[in-house]
Amino acid sequence: MNKQKKAIFLDRDGVINRDTGYVFRWADFEFVPGAIAALRRLTEAGFTLIVITNQSGIARGYYTEQDVQTLTQAMTSYLSAQGVTITATYYCPHHISGTIAKYTRACDCRKPGPALLLQAASEHGLSLSESIMIGDKDSDIEAARAAGVGIAYLIDAKHSSQVKPPSPPNDVFADLAACVDYFLA
Repeated sequence: MNKQKKAIFLDRDGVINRDTGYVFRWADFEFVPGAIAALRRLTEAGFTLIVITNQSGIARGYYTEQDVQTLTQAMTSYLSAQGVTITATYYCPHHISGTIAKYTRACDCRKPGPALLLQAASEHGLSLSESIMIGDKDSDIEAARAAGVGIAYLIDAKHSSQVKPPSPPNDVFADLAACVDYFLA
């Protein structure tokens, strides 16, 4: 019998890299301070790291799926050289208010929909109930809850104690490094 693996599901923009708005070029990609070391610690602890990201810039015509794939490859390669293993990245290219007809629609892969988390769990033999979601938006937490992810942490750069999303997180942290320090302690 194969034992299912525990995963860390990570939103990209705002958790791994600074969210400066529709980042799609490696030249504009800037890691959040402490993120690489935190990701390395998660890799060393034996977690499967999966990135789950909404990329509505595709539907809005700001960049293409190929741009996202190119950036993802650059990020994954760079992190690999730093001792970080990103097992897979899943992205939603859709948005209801898009300008590219092919991507302009409601879907269940766009967070807060759970489809990408469920797809990742199925494709990689992951135990959702034993996994953790780390995101910076209410939609990340809601997607985790809808998929049955056991723990969901919210990254709030302002670290507001006033955060009260529809599906409350297990805890709130200033950044990925603080979050990882907490649950790997």
